[in-house]
Formats: sequence, structure tokens, C-alpha cells
Amino acid sequence: MFRVLLFIFILVPAIEVSIFILAGQYMGIPATIVCILFTGILGAYLAKKEGTETLKRAKLQMESGQVPGDAVLDGACILVGGALLLTPGFLTDFIGFALLFPPIRKLAKYWLKAKLYHKIKSGQFYFIKRP
Repeated sequence: MFRVLLFIFILVPAIEVSIFILAGQYMGIPATIVCILFTGILGAYLAKKEGTETLKRAKLQMESGQVPGDAVLDGACILVGGALLLTPGFLTDFIGFALLFPPIRKLAKYWLKAKLYHKIKSGQFYFIKRP
């Protein structure tokens, strides 16, 4: 867990600052700022669009008596992707756009399912039955 937190709170911002400096030198400061604002606005729009479609799909699945498992994982990926897109930075924007892109999101869902399956099998994650 410590390694993950180290990566998130120290390495990612350091990488982002390095990319900002390189982008500022290559494109100029105003163009870099415009890119950051543009990706934030575009990301918010795409996250809203993909999220709305996922909610509709989940609602249809629930109305037909199905468990919306894939839709829930889609929603989690879209939520994380949208949050990353609203975070200033080119690396986080790249990862956020990837999570909003359905083929990449499919790979992320496959990884999440495998991770959850492993945790359930090892007893680290379990469901509580309601009376």
C-alpha cells in the first residue's frame, strides 16, 4: 500500500511537473495552459456523456431483472477517468481519456474483475448476507 501511495502522491506530481516544463518549453506557456483547460472541459463532457449512457444501460438491465455488474464497473472506470481528466496534467489526462475510451475501459474492467475474483477467493473481500 505504501508503494501505491508513494507513486500517487510523489511520483505522479513529479512526472506531471516535468511534462509541464517540457510542454511549456516546446509549445509555450499560453498554449500549455490552453491545452490543460481544453482537456479538462473535453474530459468533463465525455465523462458526462459516457456516464449517462452507462446509467441508462444499468437502468435497463435492472428493469429486466439483471444485475448490472458490467455497468457498475463501467461507471467506476468512468468516474475515475473523469476525475483524472479534471486533475491538471498531461499524464492524468492520458489515463483519464483511456478510461473513457470503451476498448481500453474493457481491458480495465477485465483487470478489475480478475482483481476482485482473486480477493474473493483469498478471503480478503466478502459479501455479507442480509437476513
